[in-house]
Amino acid sequence: MVTNLVRQVYPPPGPIRVLVAANLAHGVGNGMLLTVVLLFFTKSVGIAGTSVGIGLTIAAALKMLISVPAGHLTDVLGARNAAIGFHVVQGVLIGGYVLVDEPVGFTIVASLVYMAESGAHSSEAALVAAALPHDQRITARAYTRSSNNIGFSLGALLGGLALTFNTRPVYVGLLLGCAVLYAASAFVYLKLPKVERVERPEGVHRWEVLRDKPFAVFGLLNTVLVMNVGILLVALPIWISEKTNAPPVVYSGVLILNTAMVVALQVRASKGAETIEGGARALQRCGLSLAVCCALFALAAGQPAWLAVVFLGLGAVVHTIGELLYSAGSWALAYELAPEHAHGQYQGFFGMTSNLGNMVTPIVVTWLIVGVGWPGWLVLGALLAVAGLLAPSVARVAARSKIAEKAVTS
Repeated sequence: MVTNLVRQVYPPPGPIRVLVAANLAHGVGNGMLLTVVLLFFTKSVGIAGTSVGIGLTIAAALKMLISVPAGHLTDVLGARNAAIGFHVVQGVLIGGYVLVDEPVGFTIVASLVYMAESGAHSSEAALVAAALPHDQRITARAYTRSSNNIGFSLGALLGGLALTFNTRPVYVGLLLGCAVLYAASAFVYLKLPKVERVERPEGVHRWEVLRDKPFAVFGLLNTVLVMNVGILLVALPIWISEKTNAPPVVYSGVLILNTAMVVALQVRASKGAETIEGGARALQRCGLSLAVCCALFALAAGQPAWLAVVFLGLGAVVHTIGELLYSAGSWALAYELAPEHAHGQYQGFFGMTSNLGNMVTPIVVTWLIVGVGWPGWLVLGALLAVAGLLAPSVARVAARSKIAEKAVTS
């Protein structure tokens, strides 16, 4: 059992291990960053919380808008060069946080950090496609997601311990440590073999992803299914504290359970999702799993504390299964529906739809869950189930479109 668990976390030698090492490094940095950055600016710098919120909202919007152009730049520069460049730039910009002393400066630096992050995500995803054959890409993403979760947990723990001192030198030291980790992770990519950039065929539009209607429909489904993140991070803590008799500490247990399951099971859950058909099946099962978890969370309302905890625990397990299937299925379609010369651009568009879903989810879930109550969970579950059930049909149409385009350009 222990050996099998190690295999799910520790990758085989070669490119996948290099990608995992890089993700582990900036996962630690990200965990530290998200733990300290808000408190640094509100407690140490003295910027009002509302100003920080406005700045982050602007930064998130720019991150979404820059996704496709940053992905296109990845295709032009080559995935490895772009991944190194974007991660170095992001590290330098995070270091720039320590120089900020007023709201406008914070908004500018945060926007630059977020835009560099958008490029880093697109280039890193494209690098997986460039460095590995089709049948290894989803496995690689599964390993990197597991390592990212491990790194994030370690970084959050380190950040939390350091925050007990609550002094400016500690905050500054943590932010500079984050900057170094992000920049250092970039140079890990130098261990990968150099990959040649795939030239765009003649007659293909430069911004072809924006003309790819089937891929846009997949992006719409992704915008819905990515709400699984908001269910865990936004809806569930509100639901537990305001609408159930379960003790609030249950939510901490749910997060620990989720993280442990992702680390231990993401690689196994991704098997069979390496193709368009396999990815579509995974998304179908994802939608149905998320619908079941919504029903289980709804059942926790008004129950005795012990029974509410049971329903919440079962819902958390089913939710994580849906989350694992979502990751595998969405990766598969994002790769397999993209032409080899434009993985950066397509990954940028995929990232844009994910960011859009993450932006609207808090509004949707708080309205449904807080405003409507337990029936809101059922409405949300139905929406997720429909999105999942549509995935195979959307994937088939997109695959036929891809075959037809190849025939025209060949």
